[in-house]
Amino acid sequence: MIDTKLWMLDDPESASADPVGEAAEMLRSGGLVAFPTETVYGLGADARSSEAVAGIFKAKGRPSDNPLIVHIASVSQLDGLVLPYPKLAEELMERFWPGPLTLVLPVVPDALSPLVTAGLPTVGVRMPDHQVALELLSRAGCPVAAPSANKSGRPSPTLASHVVEDLRGFIDGVLDGGATGVGLESTVIELEDEHTIRILRPGGVTEEAFRQACPDIGVIGAGEQEDAALQPRSPGMKYTHYAPKGELTVVQGEPGDIPAYVNPLAEAAKLRGELTGVLAFSERVHAYNADLVLDLGSESKLDEAARRLYALLRRFDDAGINRIWSEACSDEGLGGALMNRMQKAAGGRVIRIDK
Repeated sequence: MIDTKLWMLDDPESASADPVGEAAEMLRSGGLVAFPTETVYGLGADARSSEAVAGIFKAKGRPSDNPLIVHIASVSQLDGLVLPYPKLAEELMERFWPGPLTLVLPVVPDALSPLVTAGLPTVGVRMPDHQVALELLSRAGCPVAAPSANKSGRPSPTLASHVVEDLRGFIDGVLDGGATGVGLESTVIELEDEHTIRILRPGGVTEEAFRQACPDIGVIGAGEQEDAALQPRSPGMKYTHYAPKGELTVVQGEPGDIPAYVNPLAEAAKLRGELTGVLAFSERVHAYNADLVLDLGSESKLDEAARRLYALLRRFDDAGINRIWSEACSDEGLGGALMNRMQKAAGGRVIRIDK
């Protein structure tokens, strides 16, 4: 087991005078460091070192055919990392970087460990919109491969305590920068041509945001997914992710009808000796009779639900909940990314109820 160091960035009595500098040196030396971004906590390693990157897969228990996203602190770091890219990619960087957008671009041969790209001729790159992350990446001076800092398949970490829970003893350090902002992973896109983008994974930058920023481009939505049997071109496309330990089912339908559907199922589960849980929006949180009912926030403020989702899934685990039902939400705007994560967490168990 590794002695995992925890740096508390908001602690004036911290033993370290320069925690970010220590973490940057750890990355340069081939170590694994978890750090906050505006989306979720990432688990970083020098993307050029196969030995360091292999440590990510080992610590997370992550499938090796699942590519990693590379994080940079400035556009200048793309030099020598990716091949020339279209003007549209440059426009998207100017509009959305730093921020929760990952661009899949052609990689320079041998610029990165082949473990990062999973053998693909492309690499996903993003510049996080978080002061601590940008300082760490800048001071490390190397491209940093960084998937979410959790055990593979588990809910992504939005607090340093989530990282410690999953990875203490498996990684070298954790920079505790408080709660993350968006709460869902970045949007991943690739360019179909010089005028069209394809969303591979929905996230903090919505389809509507792309259309508003670049009204002349075509946008292929994330609903048009590739065959799951194929090698994924982006994280989050193939495997079950974000899952709690209990069995989760997402329920779609008229919101007012969902409690009447879920409550009898929860009562039956209780009679079988199971602990039950519900994820509900504030408007109906008191309408359920489960053992643990958790509040996603108002259905009119899906950004709040996005920030809460992973932490609430972990609360079900802490309580030992066996069966969980979640209300679905609109798939407009950020709701598309939220539903994507819910469906992944449920392993595809989505039920549509109609009167």
